[in-house]
Amino acid sequence: MFICDVLGGLKWKRLALFAGGVLFGTAGVSILSSKDAKKVYTHCTAAVLRCKDAVVNQTEILKENCQDIYEDASDINEKRYEEEDQKKLEAARALVKEYEDKVNKRESATAEA
Repeated sequence: MFICDVLGGLKWKRLALFAGGVLFGTAGVSILSSKDAKKVYTHCTAAVLRCKDAVVNQTEILKENCQDIYEDASDINEKRYEEEDQKKLEAARALVKEYEDKVNKRESATAEA
């Protein structure tokens, strides 16, 4: 007899939960489709769109800054390469001058002899 009471109570409990869910679901649909809810959805959507615009603006600013950084870095490297080329040219000129000095010394030594 006790088992039947427990099982019977479970059936009524389940039925009550189901009925409450249906009632809440029906009321929920009514609430969610109400005029006030639509205003809330509209304001939330507007806020999301403002957020999107802010993100797009920040992205554009970031792109511009990255482009500026890239151009500055390219200028720095170009100057560095020019300086390195200038140093190599000066080193080559020094070698040529040193060679010419040696040749001139040999020629003057040979001419004196």
